[in-house]
Amino acid sequence: MAGITTEFRGDIQNMGTYSNYSDHELAALLKQRDRVAFETIYNRFFEVLFLHALKRLKDEDEAEDLIHDLFATLWDRAADIEFNLNLSAYLYRAVKNKVINALSHRHIKTNYLDSLQAHIDAGVYNTDEAIRVKELAEQIENEVSRMPKKMREVFQLSRNFNLSHKEIAEQLGISDKTVKKQVGNAIKILKENINFTVLW
Repeated sequence: MAGITTEFRGDIQNMGTYSNYSDHELAALLKQRDRVAFETIYNRFFEVLFLHALKRLKDEDEAEDLIHDLFATLWDRAADIEFNLNLSAYLYRAVKNKVINALSHRHIKTNYLDSLQAHIDAGVYNTDEAIRVKELAEQIENEVSRMPKKMREVFQLSRNFNLSHKEIAEQLGISDKTVKKQVGNAIKILKENINFTVLW
């Protein structure tokens, strides 16, 4: 330990002190871009957030990458984040949104490959058609990614996970009417911006 720098020794001592801070105190320090506060938050929440993501994704590497990405974003945007909820609630919501996005992209890819395989099995596959299907899938994914956050979340739960309006409302804590309106608006956007006739 003789070669350890004074700065690093100070960080270790600080982490011992910071570990006693409440989540609220750490969040306040994080907004000031306090590095030790960030490391303390990371150590406090990484494992439980990782297990939460792993439970849904069933893939350790993907879950770990997702959590690392979450914390990288947390540090980059630390000064701008408004913790309207407590720190743990904010982190859990962030993980939930990232998991939904990850599963959505996985689902779209799986549906596309399944559809393509069905065409091959039916003997009607050709290169031009495969290109059109791929281009359409990419157009849809791009349009969905540009939708307002809440609309995108509702639409993905409806179309990619086949949840009912009531199930989506319960999961997101909004009304059935709001869900119906968001899905309708999302479909309207897709109809206006995508040429579905390319498949025929």
